[in-house]
Amino acid sequence: MKKSTSPRPERGRPTAPGKPGAKRRPAKSPRKAPVASDPNGPMRLNRYIAHAGICSRREADVLITSGVVTVNGEVVTELGRTVLPSDHVQVGTDRIRPEAKRYVLLNKPRGFITTLDDPQGRRTVMELVKTACKERLVPVGRLDRDTTGLLLFTNDGDLADRLTHPRNGVRKLYHVTLAEKVQQHHLDEILKGFVLDDGFVKADQVSFAGNDPHEVGIELHSGRNRIVRRIFEHFGYKVAKLDRVRFAHLTKKDLPRGHFRHLSDEEVKFLRMNA
Repeated sequence: MKKSTSPRPERGRPTAPGKPGAKRRPAKSPRKAPVASDPNGPMRLNRYIAHAGICSRREADVLITSGVVTVNGEVVTELGRTVLPSDHVQVGTDRIRPEAKRYVLLNKPRGFITTLDDPQGRRTVMELVKTACKERLVPVGRLDRDTTGLLLFTNDGDLADRLTHPRNGVRKLYHVTLAEKVQQHHLDEILKGFVLDDGFVKADQVSFAGNDPHEVGIELHSGRNRIVRRIFEHFGYKVAKLDRVRFAHLTKKDLPRGHFRHLSDEEVKFLRMNA
């Protein structure tokens, strides 16, 4: 007869129900199924503003409390206020309306800065997505002028806010080409973590990309300014090329440099689940 492989109950742990001294764990409440919202029903004002592509809900709260939002001619400063699609809502002197949500992925080339408008007349990433849709898009995060790769654009202020918030830890994968050969012990330190002038930083993963010691792949969720370049500069390396090859689950597959595509419904759903 084979001996049972079931582990014996450890002291202090709950035993099976019905045995002396058995402890019961509180039953978990069943998860409620999500209720579909009525597109013609009332909507919180901050959500209405976010759906108009103006900003995120958090930023909409600031607009409301500052007194620049009116509903049917009345200034509203109450955060819990709800509105209907038929209401006349203005931010400042501009009337706003909820618009269809757009999600556009760009494979950014070098030489373009991530901004909506540049007073110095430099080329911006907005030039590359101007034909994507009629809605006003904004970039999610940023890539500096000489960095290439994936950059997401949307008019969904809520999702953009969640994707860029540090606590949500959206991971990005970069392919880094260094001017000098990289030492393994420096990669070990990058993985372990160290302190920069603006705080502690560590990679989620880092390794050589193939057999070339000049090529490194690094994955991290920090969105701090020029973070990848500063990590390698900390150890005395000069970044020759920097390419973001993955953002969350999105990749550059079938997306040539300088081109964009719209995300599928499944891709948007996955972004929402992981943001």
